[in-house]
Amino acid sequence: MGGGGGGNERFPGGSDPLLPTKREGEEDDAGASAFHEFDGASFAGAVFNLSTTIVGAGIMALPATMKVLGLVPGLVMIVLAALLTDASIELLVRFSRAVGARSYGAAMGDAFGWWGRRLLQVCVVINNVGVMIVYMIIIGDVLSGTDSGGEHHYGVLEGWFGMHWWNGRFFVLLVTTLCIFTPLACLKRIDSLSYTSTISVALAVVFVIITAGIAIVKLIGGQIPMPKLFPVVPDLASVWELFTAVPVLVTAYVCHYNVHPIHNELKDSSQIRPIVHTSLTLCSTIYITTSFFGYLLFGESTLSDVLSNFDSNLGIPYSSVLNDAVRVSYAVHLMLVFPMIFHALRLNLDGLLFASARPLSSDNRRFSAMTAVLLLVIFGSANFIPSIWDAFQFTGATAAVCIAFIFPAAITLRDPQGIAKKWDKILAVFMIVLAVVSNVVAVYSDAYKMFHKKSAPSQA
Repeated sequence: MGGGGGGNERFPGGSDPLLPTKREGEEDDAGASAFHEFDGASFAGAVFNLSTTIVGAGIMALPATMKVLGLVPGLVMIVLAALLTDASIELLVRFSRAVGARSYGAAMGDAFGWWGRRLLQVCVVINNVGVMIVYMIIIGDVLSGTDSGGEHHYGVLEGWFGMHWWNGRFFVLLVTTLCIFTPLACLKRIDSLSYTSTISVALAVVFVIITAGIAIVKLIGGQIPMPKLFPVVPDLASVWELFTAVPVLVTAYVCHYNVHPIHNELKDSSQIRPIVHTSLTLCSTIYITTSFFGYLLFGESTLSDVLSNFDSNLGIPYSSVLNDAVRVSYAVHLMLVFPMIFHALRLNLDGLLFASARPLSSDNRRFSAMTAVLLLVIFGSANFIPSIWDAFQFTGATAAVCIAFIFPAAITLRDPQGIAKKWDKILAVFMIVLAVVSNVVAVYSDAYKMFHKKSAPSQA
């Protein structure tokens, strides 16, 4: 198909499946035989893979948005964000099918040519590297502890066994990288991760159940005050603060870079829409429950990362056991989310660096080298750049919003095949405006807080 990157043209690394379909005939004999053993991904496996892509570290920031917005507006915004995500994925899938694009990069290439495809790949690389560094940092904090404000917060392993060299951050992350991340990162099909994705989602549910159970017990015991239902806005500054919660909600459902790989591996490709609906419903339920009970449990003491609230006495029997259960289940959840994000990172980085090379799955040397280098970079960053949150907010959140809303909306407005309806274009304009405004607010808010913190000591 014509122009700017053609619909049926293959775009290496743009999110194509690592093992292509039989009719493409690009694999070698070993790869072809491997494919024949794979009869297509199941509905349930695809749902869990997409859900795992969605539910990551962002879930821990949602209770804090309830503190800012109040329960009623906060829960309504979670639902609206899910609906908006569903609409953006529907646009992306529909326009991809219209041009025969089997990857997000191919759809961007058809609409905007070489630079559009490259811009998408750069955003996926920036977003996913930032996300995985943060995941590894959180895993290190949970298992090995962290130092903050001159105070050491003990990790789970330190609490169980005391402080030793083998449960320090470096060694724990090294073992995690070699024994968990590396084997899972070496799988070439995204459907191969369906079982670990199922466990990952189950662990997120365990976290929700424990949090809800603690909150209900304390509520029955009269230990929880009435939560704030609506925001308190005594002045203009309070109104401005409300907008700082928007980026968290807007980026909570980002999964678009894995929609095409999951779609391409399905037994029945027409199931992609029900799969997206089911995944968003499941994740919305987890988000709503976590937000409600997390804020109900900790109230105005809710921290920006609610996991940090599980570092103290909960005021109920077996508090320390429940704290450890919450933190361990979430740490393992992140370990199993990691390879899903890594899969898209490796494909898109390969597309940037080796755009004209043969498929990554048929070049084991390139596949192994890229996997090893990426894991080394992420591991090193998590160990030697522990204060990654500011960088993550400026780069990761911005790139995520582009992936989730700006690019699907831009493809719709570009409409190279002339299939966009009037409502599609209205929705696209709304998504772009929302994304741009939320990004500007987020960057301004983070910059203000950063410089305010730096200037505060000199004023003391």
